[in-house]
Amino acid sequence: MNRQALDDLKQQIPLMGYLQAHDWHPARRLSRGRWMGLCPLHADHKPSFLVDPYKDLFYCYGCGRGGDVIRFAELYHQVKFSQALVLLHQWRGAQPLLQEVTRFYRFQLHRYSEAITYLYQRGVRSLELIEHMRIGYAPGGCLRGWLTQLGHSLPALRQAGLVTGVGYDAYVRRIVFPLEGNLYGRSLSDAAPPHRFLPGTKGGLYSWDQVRRYPEVILVEGLFDYAGLWQAGFQNVTCSLGAHLNVSQFRQLCDGPRTVYLTFDADGNGSGQQAAQYLSRSLRERGITARLVSLPQGHDPNSFFVAGGDAQEFHHLLQEASR
Repeated sequence: MNRQALDDLKQQIPLMGYLQAHDWHPARRLSRGRWMGLCPLHADHKPSFLVDPYKDLFYCYGCGRGGDVIRFAELYHQVKFSQALVLLHQWRGAQPLLQEVTRFYRFQLHRYSEAITYLYQRGVRSLELIEHMRIGYAPGGCLRGWLTQLGHSLPALRQAGLVTGVGYDAYVRRIVFPLEGNLYGRSLSDAAPPHRFLPGTKGGLYSWDQVRRYPEVILVEGLFDYAGLWQAGFQNVTCSLGAHLNVSQFRQLCDGPRTVYLTFDADGNGSGQQAAQYLSRSLRERGITARLVSLPQGHDPNSFFVAGGDAQEFHHLLQEASR
């Protein structure tokens, strides 16, 4: 990529906007329109991260690193320069496209009884919850036509991962949850792989902007686990979309003093609890209080509620969580 193309990319993605989209919040305003806040690149306890929106540059007085939006993407995602360019291009192009896709799939949800039946079986029975999570349904065979009518090119849909190489919808018979810059699809069919994401990072912790203000946070593995807890009244819940956190998710959990209740699946092979124990040690090393929640054997938070568990019983599990 030549110098002009790099300059155009940086102009299209202002540093301040990219930082705020990745959960950075300025703490105080300085002279000449500059801002200071906690550094998202290391464990920062007092604001040391300087951002100059007019120059589109940052510098951290704590870790000594600085640069433009491309350099920030390299450091934040821990990737090489070329990979950072790919991530930035995807982020720039994906936002309006994914908004259209989310609207389309949300409209489809109530047109297909099989989708509503599946959600009911998984314990999702509240319209408020469906609206909160913006849950949709991908029947397959209709997204491509809709998006091309709106003016999106077929190569752009392929690059985004929404359409396969031969031109078919990539998401077929899947419950769809929009994420930060991605899309998660849970298959209704046992014949297809259960989980599907678009190419690229799965993003940060689910709904973190709404959860970060709580002094106690419940962390679960899956979005249906999140749905079960949120529906039961636990709005201080977030989700990592798997037992292993990425770098940005771990940073988010450590961005302030809090207690984290690790509520991972009680798998028969113990993998969920092993992952929780490893994560708890890492959190404690960063000064975060971590507690392990023991679910009944063979259950995850979603199945706990589907099987008849209620909020009072789950409160008891939180109280009994090991330190």
